[in-house]
Formats: sequence, C-alpha cells, structure tokens
Amino acid sequence: MPLPVPVLPEGVDPAWLPPAAFRAVGSRRTLIRGSGPLAETVHGEVAEACRRFGGRVERGAGSDGTYDLVLDLGDESLGDESLGDESLGDEGFACAREGGTTTVTASGGRGLLYGLFHVVRLGEAAFTGAWAPRTHRPALALRMLDHWDNVAVHPVMGQVERGYAGGSLFWEDGRARGDLERVRAYGRLLAACGINAVAVNNVNVHETEAHLLTDRIGEVAAIADVLRPYGVRTHLSVSFAAPVVLGGLPTADPLDEAVRGWWAAATRRVYEAIPDFGGYVVKADSEGQPGPFAYGRSHADGANLLAAAVGPYGGTVHWRAFVYDHRQDWRDRTTDRARAAYDHFVPLDGEFAPNAVLQVKHGPMDFQVREPVSPLIGAMPRTRLAVELQVTQEYTGQQRHVCWLGPMWSEVLRFRHGPESSVGERARGGLVAVSNAGDDPFWTGHPLAQANLYTFGRLAWRPDAEPREVLDEWIGLTFPEASERLSAGLHAVLDGSWRTYEKYTAPLGVGFMVQPGHHYGPSVDGYEYSPWGTYHFADRDGVGVDRSVATGTGYAGQYGKPWAEVYESADTCPDELLLFFHHVPYTHMLASGKTVIQHIYDTHFEGVEEVEAAREVWAGLGDLVDPARHRRVTELFEEQLRSAREWRDQINSYFFRKAGVPDAHVRRIY
Repeated sequence: MPLPVPVLPEGVDPAWLPPAAFRAVGSRRTLIRGSGPLAETVHGEVAEACRRFGGRVERGAGSDGTYDLVLDLGDESLGDESLGDESLGDEGFACAREGGTTTVTASGGRGLLYGLFHVVRLGEAAFTGAWAPRTHRPALALRMLDHWDNVAVHPVMGQVERGYAGGSLFWEDGRARGDLERVRAYGRLLAACGINAVAVNNVNVHETEAHLLTDRIGEVAAIADVLRPYGVRTHLSVSFAAPVVLGGLPTADPLDEAVRGWWAAATRRVYEAIPDFGGYVVKADSEGQPGPFAYGRSHADGANLLAAAVGPYGGTVHWRAFVYDHRQDWRDRTTDRARAAYDHFVPLDGEFAPNAVLQVKHGPMDFQVREPVSPLIGAMPRTRLAVELQVTQEYTGQQRHVCWLGPMWSEVLRFRHGPESSVGERARGGLVAVSNAGDDPFWTGHPLAQANLYTFGRLAWRPDAEPREVLDEWIGLTFPEASERLSAGLHAVLDGSWRTYEKYTAPLGVGFMVQPGHHYGPSVDGYEYSPWGTYHFADRDGVGVDRSVATGTGYAGQYGKPWAEVYESADTCPDELLLFFHHVPYTHMLASGKTVIQHIYDTHFEGVEEVEAAREVWAGLGDLVDPARHRRVTELFEEQLRSAREWRDQINSYFFRKAGVPDAHVRRIY
C-alpha cells in the first residue's frame, strides 16, 4: 500500500515542499516498478501529487512508451553496463529522457526516493527534450543533523540548546511527542535535500537524556519508525559515564571488562528496538562532560569501546573532537584554544577503530563568522573524519538575522590543506551539522533560514556544488510560482548576507565579541577576561592574537605547506584572517590599501547600509510572498537593523577609544 504523505498541522509552513512544487509530476502519467518500504513512500508521494493535479500513477511492469515518468527500482547491478559506471548503491540513481519518457533507475529504495525528489526539483525541465543517462550518487555516505534537543526543559539551556526556532520537534513535557506526524514531515523535508541521518538529543547529555539509552529506548524507536520511511536513520547522543549513571558500576573505564560488557548488553537492546539504528554521538572530556581522561585513557580508547559495542550491527560512533581547556588563564598567552583539537588528536591518528568517526568542527574555535579551516582535517589521514558545521546560527545572528551560510560552507569544503584533496573529499566519515529546526511554524524561526538547512543537505550530497545554484533550487521549490522579480529579490537579500553580517560584527577573523552566555549582540570584552580562551587582546597598541610560530602560540605551524608559511607572516596572511593569526598595530596596512582601524570603521558602516538595502528589497516583494511569511521576515529585519546599528556603534566606539585614531571620513563613531 502507498504510504500517505504527512499531513502538516494547520499553520505550519511546507518549506521547500509545497504542493505546487509537485505540479509537473502530478499532472502526468507515472509508472512505478519495484517493491519495498521506500517504494511505497515514493508511490504515496506520486499518488498525492496526481490527486491534486490530475495525473495518474500505476504499479507493475508496464511499457515505458505509455508513461511520461518511470520510476524503476531494480537490483544492485544497475549501472555496471548500461551506465558504464560503478554500481549505484542504495542511494544513487540514474535519470534519462528518451522517446517522451523520463526514467529514474535505482538499485536501492533511498535511490528511488532521491530520484523522485530530483525530478520534483527539475519541474517541467524533467519532461522537456531528450538526454542521455546521468548518474547521481552522494559524494558522502553520511549526511547528518545533530539536534541539541533536551528531553526535559533544562533550567539553563532550555529545551533546545543553541536552538532559535522554538521547542523540540521530538520531545515535549519530558517525553517523546505523542503525535509524531510533524516529525514524519520533517523526515520528508530532509530526504528532499539528501540528509539521511539525525541524532535526536543533545550532545550535552543530562540525566533524563541518559535514560533514552536504556529504559526509554522505546521512545527513540517511535521516532525512528516515522523517520525510516524517508530513508533517515536515527542516532543517539550518549554519556560516556552511562555505565555509572545507568548501570550502577563503580567505573566507566573503557578498558574495564565489566564496562565493555555493559555497553555490549545495552547496545544489543538498542538494536533489538531499532534494527537500523545508526550509532552513538559522544561529547567526552569537553566542557565538563565525562570522558576517558578520568581513567588515564585516551580518546581512542573511549571511542573504540563504543565502536566495539555497535560494530556487530553495522553502527558508527561519532566522537566529537571539540576538546579544549575551558578554565584558561586569560593572562597566559602561551595557551591557545585553537591548538587544542590538533594537540589532543593528531598523536592518535591510526588508533581509532574503522567504525569510529572523529567529528571535527570546520574551524578550530567555535563556528565563528570567520575562522580558518581546522588544521586537524588535513592531519589525520589514517582516521575517518566527519566535518561538523553549524546550521543553527549561534554566532551568525541566531535566526533573527538574514545570514545565508552557503558561501561560507562552500569555501570550507573546497579548501585544500595540500594538493591531495579538498575538505569535502577528506570527510570520509560524512558531513554533520547542528540543526536549526524546531516546532516554530516556519521550522527555522526566520523563514529565510530554511535556505541554510536546505543548502547544508545539498552540499553534503555534493560538496563541490555551486552554492548559488543550490539557492536557485531552494527558491524554485519554496516559491514554485516565483517570478524573475521574486527570484532576483531573494538573491539580492541572501547572496551577500554572510559577508554583510561579518562586516557589522567581528572584523578580520577576530571573533567572539559577543554577549557571554547567550552569544547574541555585541560585547567587545564580554569574554576577554574569562576562562573560555576566546580572546582578542585589544590594547592601545593593536589587536589580534599572535598565533605565529616565531613569536606566538605556534598554531600557524599546525598547517602543512603552503598554509603554514602563508599564515605565519602578517604580510602574507589573508586580510579576512589577519587578527586570528596576528596581533598588529591599528595602523597596519591591509592588502586592500586600508589600515586595520579604517577597515573596522568602514565595514561596520557598510554592513548597516547593506542591511538597510536588503530590508528595502524585501519590502518591495510584499505582493509576491504570502502575507504571513512576508510579515515575519519584515519584523525580523527590524530587529536585524537595530542589532546591526548596535554592533556598529559599540565596535567603532570601542576601537576609537583604544586606538585614538579618527575616522578618515569624519563620521560619528562615538
């Protein structure tokens, strides 16, 4: 039986899958060949589209010539001869058009589902002309979202830590939601952009979340049941101390046989409840979370303990590399948080089990608006690495500001530590991101922040994709009747929004000039004298952190050639990262021909002006966008503009008073 399409609660936005996006498919004759759960999902999608738009769908053998669209689920050998290429696997598909019929061929259920959504993205173009078979396979096998959702509302972190789109999609009143239809709809949205895995709870595992592993695994299984029809596997964040907290053991030592036995038994019960369970996500020995250091063991010892438990079932352990000293003395300029991940993990290269994935933040600090690509990604060739991004905009406007992050992520994924391979190619363990979705009617709080979630999925599928083309896809799906004026207006608002945000916030890669705790809004010295290791070291003579080998922390030396040499000197370091790597005088001349202080003044004024211009563009699109969406974005633009002005005034005033250098354009800066 075809699986019915999820029904959204009244008032919930369909995001990039509005009914009209299926018009081209739903108005035609479709044949579906093959069987299995995901084939039933595909059948349900096409049947609903046909119900709306007058087409018809059939199952069985059929003759291709009598159908406009054939969705063919074959066998594992597909692709070997007919496509002259390797097997399509479970997720790949081939698409061709000949004799008036568009054919999608897949050897796995996920491939058939992804092939259908590919046709939906193409719209009428899928049924125009003729073209030879084109194969589509994901570059990365795992494309995953980590939800930092708390099962119970935490007194400090709330329900969703670093979440800016309301409450959890999965949890309510300390339990799994009773009605999971919206979670099923969420799985559908994720499948449509290529995401295939979700961790459903916070990496900072509290006592309530810890019980999900054992006596409450049935709640996780219920979530897995509604995500599975869209090819999304469920993962769980676990506490390294679970044998003590849940099992009553006196130790969580990863080399202790009783501990190993406890994890094996607990994991067996997990797979009994969720046969396709993806595996564990672990934050250990980081920011107060327990880990193997307490027992004199290494991170490899800890990860391999859990890898052994999930290995017999095909599971994976994602061990986060976000490990650093968060009790740092701000006066000690030799200790550098940026060095920490490399120093901890590079000596362990080759010691992690094959099904243990080291999950590395894309930058060495913490999802700042600008920081260099982590050197760890290029330094562990014998370890499976997953690269971690942050879709929720903790340091980029918290989904109250327009800040499309596609260009940033593309820069990261295309970066090459050396000539061998890009970051996207090195991420053999997958691409992972902290989710930005919640129970807000628009899913992401800011309606335009939906573009970030969609873009992450598409770049995880193909890291070398052009982000602007991905944005075109999102616009075409979300606004299927979009005119050229609407499309151009959305590009005008979104294309440069990341660099606009950078202009009116932290200059030249310096980072962390935010309010402590909630991280929203400016506070230049907010973390300057704290133990968190997030300093800019601004004084009367200059600003920035000396991370050179010659005179600083030595962080620049963690890179191989050519980047170690490029970053080592203030004369060759790229302007946008100058203050990340060097403490320089305010009068230091940038490659742009401006001094550092003048750059700070100018960019903060420019950033506000660009927000004002984007707000006016959005206002002019009111007749092309549904009223609720337009109203929400309009309200948020007012907050963004207020905040941008606050950033401009506080940053410029602070540095004028530090440097004593006036603005060359004689603007009011204090």
